[in-house]
Amino acid sequence: MKVLQLGKFYPPAKGGMETILALICERTAQHVRNRVLVANSRPSTVEERHGSIEVIRVAALTRIGAVAVCPSLPFELARETADIIVLHEPNPMALVAYFLARPAGRLIVWYHSDVIRPSWRYRLFYQPFLRFALSRAERIVVSSPLLGESAPALRDFQAKCTVIPFGVEKAATDRPDQERVAEIRRDVSQPIVLFVGRLVPYKGVDVLLDAMAGLNAVALIVGEGPQRASLEAQAHRLGVASRVRFVGSVTDQELASLYRACDVFVLPSVTRQEAFGVVQLEAMAAGKPVVSTDLGTGVGWVNRHGETGYVVPPRDAGALREAIQRLLTDPDLRRSMGEAAVRRVRSAFTVERMIDDTLALYRDLMSTTGHGKTAA
Repeated sequence: MKVLQLGKFYPPAKGGMETILALICERTAQHVRNRVLVANSRPSTVEERHGSIEVIRVAALTRIGAVAVCPSLPFELARETADIIVLHEPNPMALVAYFLARPAGRLIVWYHSDVIRPSWRYRLFYQPFLRFALSRAERIVVSSPLLGESAPALRDFQAKCTVIPFGVEKAATDRPDQERVAEIRRDVSQPIVLFVGRLVPYKGVDVLLDAMAGLNAVALIVGEGPQRASLEAQAHRLGVASRVRFVGSVTDQELASLYRACDVFVLPSVTRQEAFGVVQLEAMAAGKPVVSTDLGTGVGWVNRHGETGYVVPPRDAGALREAIQRLLTDPDLRRSMGEAAVRRVRSAFTVERMIDDTLALYRDLMSTTGHGKTAA
C-alpha cells in the first residue's frame, strides 16, 4: 500500500503537526510505503530518505506568516501516485495544490486544528479550498470527539469524522537524566511552572506572565517564536523577570528532564488553534498535573478537570494563578493528579494505539469500493 503524506514541514522542523506526521510515518513504515510531500525552508526541491521514508521538500520561494509559498507544489503532487493521500490540515499550500492537481488516490484529511483568520479572508481565500478537500475526502481524522463536533468547517461532514487521539512515545519521558533533573531543581530552588511551545499569540504566554504575579514559583518558558522579545519585555514591566526564564529550544533529553523537574505544567492557550496539546500529554506521561484552558477543543478532554489537573477559562490570569497556586501549595494533590495523569496517558494516548487506529483506517478505506464524496 502506497501512502502519500501531504504535510506542511517535516522534522527537523519543529511543531506539533510535524511531530505527529513523523511518528505516523516512522511507526507505519513496516506496513505501508510512506512518501512525504512538504515545503522546504529553501528555494530548492530536494528528495531525502529517512530510513524507508521518502521525503520530498518542495522549493519555497518566500513565506507569508507561517505559510511557505511553494509554486511548484501542484506539479509535484500531480506527478505522485498513491493508494491513499493524507492531507494534514491546516495547510493552505497543500489545499491549493490538491485543488489544482486533483490527484488519484483515496483522500483522508487529517484535521489537526481550526484556522483562526479574519472572517472575510477565510471565506474568500481559505474556505473554498478546504471545503473542496473535505468534500472529496472519504475520511476526516480528528484528535478528539470535541474537535469533530465543534469545528465549524466540519459541520456538514460529521459522518466522515473518525477520532484518532494523538499518542506520545514512552521513551520521551520514561528515561530522563536523573542527575540533570536534580541539577535543575537545585538551580531553580523554587517550585517550577513549566510551559513548552512556540512563542506565538495563541499560546497565551502573556496570560501566564500576568498570572506569575503573586506566585512563589519560577516559570520556565521552553520554545522560540516571534513573541519572545515582547514577552521578555512584558516580564520586566510586570516585575516578574527574576522568576521567569526563557529557556529557548532544547534537546529531547533536556525536555524530558524539564518535565520531570517541574511541579506543574501549564498550557494557557487562548484560541481554538490549540486543538489538542501534545505537550500536555508529554507532561502527563511524566506524572505532572496540568493547568490548561477551556477552548471547546480537545485540550480540556485530554486534561480532565479535577482529575489530572485543572481547566480554567482562557485569558483569565486570575483563574490561571489560582489553579497553579492550589497545586503548588498541596503536594498530595499534585501527586494524586500526577498519578491520574499517567494512568490516563497509558490507557488512552499511547503511540501504539494511535498507529493501530491509523493502520485500521487505511485497511478499512482500501477494503471499501467507490468513493464517499459529499457535494460541496
